[in-house]
Amino acid sequence: MAEKTRSTADEPSGGLGQHAEMPTTVKFGNNRSTEVPESHDTAQVTGHVEMDVPELDHHRQVSQVYLGSFARPANSSRNSLEVSVKAASARDSAAPSPRASLSHLQLEHLLEGIDVETDSYGLEELRDGFFDASFYTPEHFDRDDMLAKAKASLPDCDPDKIVLTHSRLDIGFAPNSIRQHPKEYIRFLYRHMVDRNGSFRYTQFIKSFLSFFIAYIICLIPTSRDWLGRYNYVIALSAIINHSGRPIGSQIDGFFLTIFGSAAGLAWGSLALYVSTSTPDAKSGYGGILATFLILFTAIIGWLRCVYIRFYQAVICAGFAIFYTCLASTSENVSWRKISDYAIPFVLGQAVCLIIAFGVSPSTGTRPLGVALHDSLQAIQDALPPCNESSAKRQAQDVAKQFVNLSQAVRDFTIELTISPYDPEDIRQLRNRIQAVMRAVLSLKPADHVFKQTGNPPQRPPVDGVEWWQPGTIEGEPSAVVSLVSEYMQAPAEKLARALLNAVQSTNSMLCGKSGIGATFRLHDRHNSLRSTSTLQDALVELMTMTTRYDNSDQALMEHQDMPSDYSDNPAALETFLFLHPLRQTADKVETLLQYALKMQEDKKGMRINLPSYPFLKSLSRSNAQVRHDRGGLTAGFYFRSKALLDKTMEDMTTLTYKPASRHVAHDHQKKSKSRQASQDVGEPGTDRRQLRYQIWLLVHRLQNFESRFALKVTLLIGLISIPAWLPQSCEWWNTSECWWAVVTVWIMMHPRVGGNLQDLFMRVMCAASGGIWAGLAYAAGVAAGRGLPYILALFTVLFMIPMLYRFTQSSHPRSGFIGSISYVVVSLELYTNQGRPSIVEVAWTRGLAFVVGTIAAVIVNWILWPFIARHELRKSLSLMLLHSAVLYRSVVAKYIYYAAGNEPGPEDVVRSEMLEGRLREGFVRIRQLMELTRHEIRIRAPFDITHYSALIDASERFFERLVEVRQSSLYFQPFQPTRQPGMTEKLFGVRRDAVASILMNLYILAGALRANRPVPRYTPSSAEARKRLLDKMDEVEAEQKAKDKAESEAKQRREGKAPKGQRPRARTVEKARDKEVRRWVDVYRFAYSTALTDIVGILQELKFYTKEVTGEFGFGPTEGGDFFTIKGVGHEVKD
Repeated sequence: MAEKTRSTADEPSGGLGQHAEMPTTVKFGNNRSTEVPESHDTAQVTGHVEMDVPELDHHRQVSQVYLGSFARPANSSRNSLEVSVKAASARDSAAPSPRASLSHLQLEHLLEGIDVETDSYGLEELRDGFFDASFYTPEHFDRDDMLAKAKASLPDCDPDKIVLTHSRLDIGFAPNSIRQHPKEYIRFLYRHMVDRNGSFRYTQFIKSFLSFFIAYIICLIPTSRDWLGRYNYVIALSAIINHSGRPIGSQIDGFFLTIFGSAAGLAWGSLALYVSTSTPDAKSGYGGILATFLILFTAIIGWLRCVYIRFYQAVICAGFAIFYTCLASTSENVSWRKISDYAIPFVLGQAVCLIIAFGVSPSTGTRPLGVALHDSLQAIQDALPPCNESSAKRQAQDVAKQFVNLSQAVRDFTIELTISPYDPEDIRQLRNRIQAVMRAVLSLKPADHVFKQTGNPPQRPPVDGVEWWQPGTIEGEPSAVVSLVSEYMQAPAEKLARALLNAVQSTNSMLCGKSGIGATFRLHDRHNSLRSTSTLQDALVELMTMTTRYDNSDQALMEHQDMPSDYSDNPAALETFLFLHPLRQTADKVETLLQYALKMQEDKKGMRINLPSYPFLKSLSRSNAQVRHDRGGLTAGFYFRSKALLDKTMEDMTTLTYKPASRHVAHDHQKKSKSRQASQDVGEPGTDRRQLRYQIWLLVHRLQNFESRFALKVTLLIGLISIPAWLPQSCEWWNTSECWWAVVTVWIMMHPRVGGNLQDLFMRVMCAASGGIWAGLAYAAGVAAGRGLPYILALFTVLFMIPMLYRFTQSSHPRSGFIGSISYVVVSLELYTNQGRPSIVEVAWTRGLAFVVGTIAAVIVNWILWPFIARHELRKSLSLMLLHSAVLYRSVVAKYIYYAAGNEPGPEDVVRSEMLEGRLREGFVRIRQLMELTRHEIRIRAPFDITHYSALIDASERFFERLVEVRQSSLYFQPFQPTRQPGMTEKLFGVRRDAVASILMNLYILAGALRANRPVPRYTPSSAEARKRLLDKMDEVEAEQKAKDKAESEAKQRREGKAPKGQRPRARTVEKARDKEVRRWVDVYRFAYSTALTDIVGILQELKFYTKEVTGEFGFGPTEGGDFFTIKGVGHEVKD
């Protein structure tokens, strides 16, 4: 943490002002505190700590200021007062720039009620690594307004309202909110059953149930049952594990992976059985040998289950096989038929699933991709103008979400075998072009910032219809410039926006038709987004025509004699151009997309077989959509995966350290060198990562991650539950009761990331118990019916397994449906195979109890050992996002703003920045999904309030979007132009450094408070004051530069004997026409750039407020209660 001190000094003769306040020097690192000059009267200064005053040198004159760690710049006068007066007069005489007009107004609002003294009196911190920070009383916020704003940022503004998703149905979940709003829940059920995905979802479910039911019927036929052996029900379990309700590529993957995993488990178990019975001594200790083999294998597959998610089905089946081999019917005498009794039914079950997947309405893998493409283009359509400010935020979030979903869908398409009309490379290129359009759409300002909408526009604008906009300004009557812009650009902008909408609709319609989902989606198309009457060729011609007309109108506007060359006094005109230019850029992106879609439409190759094309090493940490669903913990899995990728990207950025030369060297030798060095926790810079000791450290460090922790706890729990299987006194009842199913249940229920909440525990236990009870009732009813036992069992199976399999394959709670299905199959078919012996009740309750014990043990151990707590992860994830925002801010400032001559950002830098921004957008999407998990967690103290967390996420995302706007704006003009006078650049160095460092310091403080869950200090560096000093200094420097340029120009004209400008109107007109276009975009994007940086300061104030609401505030200084140190939390105060 930075250290800060202040010292007092005598007031110099001539007077610096009685209450003048000097900036505080802040040092990063472990350096000693430094001395900073302070005003003569410290009683009027608030928010500072009084320190011992160092004794001044008696040989100094009283009129001198004690400089401490400060010094005067080399180009400043020795008379600080004279410098101060001259600077103030120059600043006052400077004309307002387009950058500073609105920025000053915003800063004045942020600094309202604070006596800001921005004059440094000619003193400046010159040491490398230090910056000047000012501390003021924290800004007062209206808590009611901030709370209302926080509630508005929630995914659902009413926390008690039903929170249901349209993607999956949660059968069996009936919270109080549903009982309070039954009509809304019924409407949700209806929409869920008849939505666009309903027929596809039911088809997949019917396939899953059909393959299972065929396998179950095989077990009910006496001949096939006897041939399959004692454990004939493995064929039905195999049909459940890799059910046929998935695309054929995923089915083929599952077929080979499940068989491979089962073969590995059986092979290792067979080796264990062989070793345990190889010699008489081994037989006497067979339990210890089996335990050793089991624990070692469990630890390995537990670790692989976390690291290589692609092998999830393989490791699950390997666990089934090893537990069966080592724990079922354990004794000193081994019958090798035991291996075939498991292997043959399992392979047959997979064969049944494979046949059904290919023979009954096969899914080729194209539909999920088509749905993602449609959703992405639909989000673009909704975000295209006209859109009002109230819906712009929701539409931007939807575009960001679909941006992420599209990448995931393309990844799923290329990771497995597909039969599709699309080529994987074409899909990648199409994805890139759609995401480019999304980025352009996200840069669009809401239309009501530019043109005032009339009435309430329809949710989707018609292709032909009434006028959309009428001219208006931000406030008051339209100015002459805005009226002129509206006169020339309103109609072309309208027609261009309609052409954009028609182009996106045509592309959407074509892709839906080619993906085979056009008919279904048109039936449920409530916005008419697929009812485009134009072909792609017609839409492309229309878009190009409207673009040309727009450009012609824009050129005519620029040639108009009333158009000014300076927009500093007309922010409404700047806002207008900030809408029109991104709209024109969006047209270019859409035109590129349309051309590529037309190329794909002309491809007549038809259906083709696409082999997996995703990189193999990357595919090991990925899995297809159905496996992700069946695995459970989907939200947490997405979050942690996104977090790992983002952390890796940011780590690569943070290890790129900029080492500027010291300011004390000559100006000609000041060059920035960029060197890559290892992270501090690795060792000294230059550590060779190929060294053996580094590889050992990397391995040991990897063993501390969650993969090893999960492997440890699952191995520990399985080993403890398995002990009775190898003890002579308990081996008999273990084998009789088939208690090894408790171990299998633990393996199924434990998850590497999430442990489940109280509701999950209740539902899983209920499903496991109900499976055993229903199976007992089914067999008892069949016995009572006499010869109709198989038919009664089949009927009861249909009644029970339809909801259980639906819950497993389609709902958002798959593991409860999985354990319920397994419980019923095992109990019912074991009763049928053994003809009800020893008794129906005993078989039902012993097997059912095994499933219940395994379920409870798995959930409780996940709660106790290294638990996943969503609210803690939410707080830590927000901390990381603030740190990532700080890194991004530093990168944007270094690469796009204050870069050296010759190091301008190039195309590769832009692509890299867009990739990083895409990762950050995905991070915000995953954090919002993570926030939803906190609604159902157990919390004894009180319900967890996500309001302030939602506001923090919203403010962090707005901070990020402003950074993106700064980067995009900086590409159209050079924010930092090295002036012709080196002294001018030197004058701006300090204030630029302070403005950047104060924002970084605040972000680091807030991130650290969230990470450690510690209160935020009451006093933090004022970013608003630093920004104001920067703007004032820039106005002063620009005024001096303009005066010098004017004097040099006049002197040059006198020397060359040229006529004054007033006598050369023709030359002046030609020059004005040539420069007006360039100067317009420079002014427009300078305005956008400056206002975005000022908005960042305002958003930072919100981040402080909401962080203090979450973690509390630690302050020092006299309070109303008379205490000196206080800690304030949310709605309460704790005094030390």
